[in-house]
Amino acid sequence: MDIQWYIREHKPVWSELERLLEQFERQRATIGAAQVDRLTELYKTASAHLAYAKTYYASDEVTLFLNQLISRAHQALYAEQGKGENRLSDFFKHLFIGHVLNRGWFIAAALALFVLGGLSGFLAVSSNPLNLYAIIPSSIAESIDPSKVGHNHADVQHATMSTAIMTNNIRVAVLAFVGGITFGLLTVYVMFYNGLLIGALTAVFWQAGYSYTFWAYILPHGVIELTAIFIAGGSGLYMGYRMIDPGRYTRKYQFIQSVKESALLLLGTIPLFVIAGIIEGYLTPSELSLEIKYIFSGATLVALLVYGVYGASVIRRTGRSTAPGAL
Repeated sequence: MDIQWYIREHKPVWSELERLLEQFERQRATIGAAQVDRLTELYKTASAHLAYAKTYYASDEVTLFLNQLISRAHQALYAEQGKGENRLSDFFKHLFIGHVLNRGWFIAAALALFVLGGLSGFLAVSSNPLNLYAIIPSSIAESIDPSKVGHNHADVQHATMSTAIMTNNIRVAVLAFVGGITFGLLTVYVMFYNGLLIGALTAVFWQAGYSYTFWAYILPHGVIELTAIFIAGGSGLYMGYRMIDPGRYTRKYQFIQSVKESALLLLGTIPLFVIAGIIEGYLTPSELSLEIKYIFSGATLVALLVYGVYGASVIRRTGRSTAPGAL
């Protein structure tokens, strides 16, 4: 692409960004939400232009110009963001939900892989119980006794169990996220295999007539825990997709941008894993009735839905769904 044509094509965007930056720098007190949103939009567009210029016009003055322009915009945006709410609080109040909504299809794909694995595990073990040993290590499979679930409350070391469970779940989520660098193949495996495990165990308890008990010990923490794992899986799948299809930009640029956004998705799941770990360590093995555990499970689902609806309402009200520079 001819550099003169490239400059003429995108100069209007750069000029508008320069003018808006001058306004931010001179009259910050009068800046409104619409102007912040416009600056964010121009910043993202110009960032893409800079990535292209670095690839094809690395030694040209236009690259230096764009680099300086993007630096000014970055500083202006985060200075503006710092005036308002606490950035971490702002992230968990609505920005995280914005990222989840933006990558909803990839999160849905992670859920679909988990469900497919679950159905495969259930059908395999229900058709032949010996298949359980092909899915789960024999030492673990031999120790599964559906009739004993819920009968060893006094032996449970709650704090230790809570920490171990939380650590393991975060490890699974990180693995699903990191799997994105394998073009998403490892993420696909992690999601499918975890579904396979749940499906196989479901079949074991179903055949023994303890399905009601089994789900009473899975759902109280499982609703939150699985939601977090699906989000982490979606982040890995999105990263893998961008490595395969970088679109109009360079593969390196799209990979770096997808890593940034996927990392934010993973960050947002950490509180969910902490909550799920506490529930799984304290409430799940408790002597509360199965009915109360089911009620509690429903309450966690409602809480997640309320959180999502609240975050989406903030996004609609403010017109912002992601943090500056996140995409």
